[in-house]
Amino acid sequence: MLGHIDAVANLAVKDLAVARRFYEDMLGLAQVDAEGDEVIVYRSGNTRLNVYRSAFAGTNQATAVTWSVDGDIERLVAALKAKGVRFEHYDMPGTTLAGDIHVMGDMKVAWFKDPDGNILNLINV
Repeated sequence: MLGHIDAVANLAVKDLAVARRFYEDMLGLAQVDAEGDEVIVYRSGNTRLNVYRSAFAGTNQATAVTWSVDGDIERLVAALKAKGVRFEHYDMPGTTLAGDIHVMGDMKVAWFKDPDGNILNLINV
């Protein structure tokens, strides 16, 4: 029923100005729309991210958005780190840490947070 319809990620934030600096300046996303002072809509590839003001910002303790980056993960992690993005390091069974990248066989993942603690990640598959 919904398999042919694009989905949109929604990220709750406390301060849209702070979120704007992170998503535009740090991650390089371009704003494509807005709803007053409550929502900024970004395009990422063929998808959209709604970044919206909410009192519940930062309460999600699981990954909220994943970017599939194929073989570019090392280059992208280095570029984001140079812009000031801080990567998370998790202790997970069967995983080794190569710098800021978690390696699980052929899969490589790098997690980071936005200013409100939303967990984001890059994956090489």
